[in-house]
Amino acid sequence: MKAKCINLLITGTATCIEEHRELLTELDSKIGDADHGINMLRGFQAILAISPELSELNFGEALKKAGMTMLMKVGGASGPLYGSLLIGMSKATPQEEINLKEFVVMLEKGVDDVKKRGKSDVGEKTMLDVLVPVSLQLKEDANNIIDKEQLIKNIIIQAEKGLEATRLMQATKGRASFLGERSIGHLDPGAMSICLLIKTICNIINSHKECT
Repeated sequence: MKAKCINLLITGTATCIEEHRELLTELDSKIGDADHGINMLRGFQAILAISPELSELNFGEALKKAGMTMLMKVGGASGPLYGSLLIGMSKATPQEEINLKEFVVMLEKGVDDVKKRGKSDVGEKTMLDVLVPVSLQLKEDANNIIDKEQLIKNIIIQAEKGLEATRLMQATKGRASFLGERSIGHLDPGAMSICLLIKTICNIINSHKECT
């Protein structure tokens, strides 16, 4: 992956989190510790700070270093989960240029590592409720002849549907699980942050030839 694309992705995702920090904090204040926004911002600002170094690495190495940065800089559950996602993806990153089917494998590996780290799966009101359907949609589209714009549209639709599905779920993981049935009716902040990031990444890939 080109250095310019890596920089675009880092800058875009960091900006996304900064712009939505208050939203993430508000959601987390209803079912968590009200720190998801600030924790995510801390992590992505730390990644942004080392963007010159990351752009000099191949994509797998950049993912691993970004994941380690999230682990070291972010408190709560967010650091370990996002760190596991990025580091897991890095383990399956090919040395050469990445095609769509190879990226499917990378994402599957990252999602599996999030499941293991959080001891969780779909339906428990977590970021996996967005990640899993997105991963499945991407795998389905990679096996069919589909243009880039439709593929990106499908991914965004699945991310938004997964996020909205968390509203009616009862949390069974993390601090939100302490609320029991009172967690129903609220969007999961982790699902919100990953949904926002997926949409940001999709828009960057769709609008910059350096990332295709």
